[in-house]
Amino acid sequence: MSSSATERHPDGQITTEQRGHIYLIGIDRPEKYNGFTPKMFAELADAYEELENNSDLWVGVLHAHGKHFTAGLDLPKFADAMKAGEPILPTNGLDPFSLKPPFRTTPVIAAMKGICYTAAIELMLATEIVVSAESARYSQLEVGRGVMASGGATFRMVERAGWGNAMKILLTGYEFNAEEALRYNFIQEIVPDGEELNRALELAAEIAQQAPLAVKATLSNSRSYYFDGPQAAVVDFTSIMTELANTEDAAEGVQSFIEKRPPKYTGK
Repeated sequence: MSSSATERHPDGQITTEQRGHIYLIGIDRPEKYNGFTPKMFAELADAYEELENNSDLWVGVLHAHGKHFTAGLDLPKFADAMKAGEPILPTNGLDPFSLKPPFRTTPVIAAMKGICYTAAIELMLATEIVVSAESARYSQLEVGRGVMASGGATFRMVERAGWGNAMKILLTGYEFNAEEALRYNFIQEIVPDGEELNRALELAAEIAQQAPLAVKATLSNSRSYYFDGPQAAVVDFTSIMTELANTEDAAEGVQSFIEKRPPKYTGK
């Protein structure tokens, strides 16, 4: 990973930057429409792992350098692996598509812009909140390239948009706009072009003001429901609440309420 967008590599890179408790993760190959290479996928997984394991990082923001989020995979760089039946998604770090454990408990907000094709959609559907520029263009066009979306779109689109809407997108590969993405529940907010990252950072700052252990527990419990159903989530309520109630942050939450002041959380 690179902490600077000025360092260049022909296969692109993933940049990272810490701002307080917020971790910016940037897709950086603008000269190729931010087309993903195996190197970039590996670095993205490493960045997600750092976000999850660094106790000083409380929320992530996934964004892109240049005009476009990503046009998807640079297919020639993945062709041999596809033919050999080898995995094309990251096997290192933490899965940014949230398809296999261990699952992330630190929230991520995606800032979408420009061309948002294939992997772009699957990455954003794996985040918690999505902010889109009003002119962003979306397409899940794998069938037009003779392959299948394999980063979660085949089920996450059905869950959010319904069977017919999902099949229209997945089976035709047609391009849709931000308004349609909002209607399909793929994104949460539309902002003027150029404001998507700022708005994502504003939302990240709001999350970073909350108690980080409580945020992690909430996300983890919601994910339990997502994968295993309501009873799996409900059965953990008491143990989670007991664990949180005994943290320093819970004591701070009560004390700040009594003293009528903003809480100062530490993640302990």
